[in-house]
Amino acid sequence: MNFQSKLPDVGTTIFTIMSQLATDHKAINLGQGFPDFNPDTELLDLVSNAMHQGHNQYPPMAGVPALREAISGKVQALYGHHYDSNTEITVTSGATEGLMASILAFVRSGDEVVLIEPFYDSYIPAIHLAGGIPVPVPLQAPTAERPCYQIDWERIRGAINSKTRMLIINFPHNPTGINLRESDLDELERIVDETGILILSDEAYEHIVFDGHQHQSLARRPALAANAVVISSFGKTYSATGWKIGYCCAPVALSSEIRKVHQFVVFTVSSPMQVALATYMQNPAPYLGLSAFYQKKRDRLFEGLKNTRLVPMPSQGTFFLLADYSAVSDLPEAEFARWLTTEHGVGVIPVSAFYRNPHAAESNHGLARFCFAKRDETLDAAMERLAAV
Repeated sequence: MNFQSKLPDVGTTIFTIMSQLATDHKAINLGQGFPDFNPDTELLDLVSNAMHQGHNQYPPMAGVPALREAISGKVQALYGHHYDSNTEITVTSGATEGLMASILAFVRSGDEVVLIEPFYDSYIPAIHLAGGIPVPVPLQAPTAERPCYQIDWERIRGAINSKTRMLIINFPHNPTGINLRESDLDELERIVDETGILILSDEAYEHIVFDGHQHQSLARRPALAANAVVISSFGKTYSATGWKIGYCCAPVALSSEIRKVHQFVVFTVSSPMQVALATYMQNPAPYLGLSAFYQKKRDRLFEGLKNTRLVPMPSQGTFFLLADYSAVSDLPEAEFARWLTTEHGVGVIPVSAFYRNPHAAESNHGLARFCFAKRDETLDAAMERLAAV
C-alpha cells in the first residue's frame, strides 16, 4: 500500500517508552503524570449509582446539562466570569480532545500557531493535522541565579504576524511547573489588544497551585476571555485520569465551531461519569483543597531530593517537579532518564521530550521531570533509591 503519513515524525511517545521501561525493570514510575491512588470513594459510588439509575446511553452531544451548569457555577465563583452553560461550555473526552477539537476548529491550512516551548506533546501533531505551521517560542532556561524557567513575552509578541491564527499557552505549566502572575495577564491583554489573536489556554492543572498563589485563569480578564478557549481536566482535578473527561469554555461563536468538530470526533462523553461529576461538584472542598494536598507531596519530594545528588527546582504548580542532575551525569536528558530507570529503578521523563527537537543542545539542560502525584510510600521508596545514585 502506497500512502504518505500525515504525521511522519510521530512514533511511540516518550511517556509510553519510559513507562514500559519502568515496568520491564521494576522501577518506581515517577515519570508519567498520573496518580497511583484511587479517586474519592464518594465519587466512585456516585458513578456506580448513576449506572444503576439508568444513565448508560448517549447524553447530549455538548455534555450533561447538570454538569455544564456546575462548571459554569464553578468558573463564576472562582474567576468571576459567566459562561452560558447551554452555549459556551462543552464537555470533552479529556482536555486532550478539547485541545484537538479547538485546533481543528480554528487552524486552517497554512496558518501559524505560536506555542511556548517546552510544550505538551499533543499540540504539534494537532496543528499538523489541521494543516497549520507550529512556531515554538522557547522559555528562558533556568540558571543558577534564576532557578525557574521564565516567559519572554517580547519574543512571543515578535513571533506573531499576519499569518498567525492562534497562541497556545499552558499554565500551570507542564513540564516546568511555573505559573502565570497578574503581570503576565497584563502582557497577554496587550498582545490580544495589538493583534486580536485567539488564545487556546490549557488550564488542566488549574487547581494545583502552590504557596498561597491563585491560578491566573484567562477567564479572570474579560478582554482575554472574549478571545480565548479555556480548557480544563476532571482527570487531574479528581485523580481520575483514565476517565478522560475535560471541558472547553469559550464565547458562543467559538464554542459553536468547537462543537462542530467535537460531535464528529467522539460525539459525546461517558454518561455515568458526567452525572456523577455533576453531583460531586456541588461540594467545592475537593478542588479547593487540592493545592494543599499536592503541596505536601511536592515538599516531600523536594526535601527528599535534597538528600541526593540531584538538585530539586521550585515548582509553582502542577504535580511535577524538575531536578538538575548535572552533579551526577553529563548524559543528554533522554539517555540519563533511561540510565536512571534501568540502573537505579526510578522512572522519570526527560524535559527535552517536550521540545520540538529533543536531541538538540538547546533542548537539553540537564533536567529530569518527576511526578509527585503518588502515595507517600511510593515517594519515600523512590527517594531511598535515589539517595544511592
